[in-house]
Amino acid sequence: MEAMNVVPPLLRAGAPLAEGEPTVAERPADAAATAPRTVFEVDALSLWYGGTRALNHVSLTIPEKRVTAFIGPSGCGKSTLLRCFNRLNDLVDNVRVEGDLRFEGASIYDPALDVNLLRRRVGMVFQKSNPFPKSIFENVAYGCRIHGINRKDELEAIVERSLRGAALWGEVKDRLRDSALGMSGGQQQRLCIARAIAVEPEVLLLDEPCSALDPVATAKVEDLIHELKSRYTTVIVTHNMQQAARVSDYTAFMYLGELIEAGATDQIFTAPAKRETEDYITGRFG
Repeated sequence: MEAMNVVPPLLRAGAPLAEGEPTVAERPADAAATAPRTVFEVDALSLWYGGTRALNHVSLTIPEKRVTAFIGPSGCGKSTLLRCFNRLNDLVDNVRVEGDLRFEGASIYDPALDVNLLRRRVGMVFQKSNPFPKSIFENVAYGCRIHGINRKDELEAIVERSLRGAALWGEVKDRLRDSALGMSGGQQQRLCIARAIAVEPEVLLLDEPCSALDPVATAKVEDLIHELKSRYTTVIVTHNMQQAARVSDYTAFMYLGELIEAGATDQIFTAPAKRETEDYITGRFG
């Protein structure tokens, strides 16, 4: 695939300089150092399912250890784009991709890339919680066993660390051998997050993780997203604009397979640059 050389810095936060404000070159070096590092670069990416174009020339960047939210009406391509980051779309028949997507500066479409390693580094949590019909312990340990970790003491430490990381340890520590299928919906979703972080990924992809949850469970997952931000780069697809405003640092608005606008969340929700974004945010369509 042929990639363009320049990716527009669509997720660069910051307002225009006020009169008399120093330029970037004039600011102290430590101020510039606070800008997040880029983890993913999406470069003129288009994707087709058979003859249907789902993404159209999308370019944006994903910053490290921030939460980036994809919003837009159903069918706009946001989940398709999310699944590009760990190449889950490869599992769909007749998918064709043009453009490029780079992770840590290297194309994820390089034929030499180990896709299994990519998926270990870029974890995924789906819209519908999908615990395995196993114990709570074995759900969390599953990915570790696949990667060759089988020592009991090591697995016990990983399971505890991951359940603590998913804010679930206190609720399940006395029933780790019980079936995960007996947990509540909100607990199951946090268990899936624990399972994802057990293999120590660098990125978490969350595809509408709260759409099937009640308000109390949703609040717990949102709190968890805030807590995980210090350790993981997070990309979330959500149909709930209020949720995007609450949990994300950056927001990208998509419509009909195109990226309409992306930027700092405060800017997108209070002063969008594009009329289409404003119409969607204010409920005129979608």
